[in-house]
Amino acid sequence: MATTAQWIEGARLRTLPAALAPVAVGTGAAAALEASSLVRAALAAGVALALQVGVNYANDYSDGVKGTDRVRSGPLRLTGSGVASPRAVKRAAFASFAFAGAFGLALCAVSGAWWLTAVGAVAVAAAWGYTGGRTPYGYRGLGEVAVFTFFGLVAVLGTTYTQAGRISWAAVSGAVGIGLLACALLMANNIRDIPTDVDSGKRTLAVRLGQRRARLTYVAFVALPIALALAVAPVHPWALATLVLAVPAWRLSRTVLGPASGRELVGVLRDTGLLELSYGLILGVALAL
Repeated sequence: MATTAQWIEGARLRTLPAALAPVAVGTGAAAALEASSLVRAALAAGVALALQVGVNYANDYSDGVKGTDRVRSGPLRLTGSGVASPRAVKRAAFASFAFAGAFGLALCAVSGAWWLTAVGAVAVAAAWGYTGGRTPYGYRGLGEVAVFTFFGLVAVLGTTYTQAGRISWAAVSGAVGIGLLACALLMANNIRDIPTDVDSGKRTLAVRLGQRRARLTYVAFVALPIALALAVAPVHPWALATLVLAVPAWRLSRTVLGPASGRELVGVLRDTGLLELSYGLILGVALAL
């Protein structure tokens, strides 16, 4: 039976910045439209965090029962390691999705945007289908497409819309930037897992691209968001503050382009998450100012 510490590790806390960063940018964009709401921002954060944890447990379960987690160089997987039963991990995933749904319904109630419940249902289905079911799209190299869509575009623009009732160019630019950084987070994870994914037949985008091109793609994912933030600087000058992230982005890129592999990339995964969170907070505050 898994301990509390193991359940927390299985939730993969390093990925949670991917949930909070879009809420920060979306709220900043709403503030720029003079329509921000801390209550709605908190509800959006609840949706995003619960959905991210649900995705992590769902992947743990699906990869575990498919046997693709037997040999790993990354953090503990509950199902693959045998410390928790597949049934228990599956229940944890759906419990997390239920919490996301509850926060989402509350957000729709206070914003009046009930049509977003359909978007939420699609997001949960996408979360499960990443590695779950007979034909998981994550095994076909489409994981980054879903991450960009749901943890970038939907998360940022949904946050802005539920507060302001409309979106802006700054919100769209921020959504694209956040989506790319979320893709960088997934790419870092999948670069680390290329050897084991090849052996198990898991054809992630990193596997399809190969080591060198996957690492160059990661660099593009962390560099382009800074350029996008600068594109809104003529209207929101404080967005120039994102330039401070060029240094950590360069350091991460240098590590990824080097020979780092296996557990050496676990730190890259953590720091990419922190880069995304920093980007979200800085850009969100810049837009609000």
